[in-house]
Amino acid sequence: MYTLDTNVVLYYLGGDQYVREVVDRALEQPLPLHVSAITVAELLRFPKLTPEEETNIKTFLSVCSIINVDAIVADQSGAIGRSYGLKLADSMIAATALFTGSALLTRNIRDFRRVSGLIVQRV
Repeated sequence: MYTLDTNVVLYYLGGDQYVREVVDRALEQPLPLHVSAITVAELLRFPKLTPEEETNIKTFLSVCSIINVDAIVADQSGAIGRSYGLKLADSMIAATALFTGSALLTRNIRDFRRVSGLIVQRV
């Protein structure tokens, strides 16, 4: 079971072959592929996002389990940000992975590998 960092979704949608293979294998499993609600916001916030890109993002997200930010995730995110100096989005994504008990797939292992208890897998 995985939680996807925003950069993994971007590389997947951008056609990165290695990321596509890893994510496609994960999608074939009966376990959910998690995405933080903060990742949804990050993906859809770009001012120059074309309608086609927005459709592609939403189509991909439709097969994922979107984890909303509730009080538990927010509390853990705050603690992670405070303890490890992560930016808000990264601390929310880390908290989401911990909340779901899943490994975090990312290209940004440098920041995330310091978080205690977080399983990080580079793609």
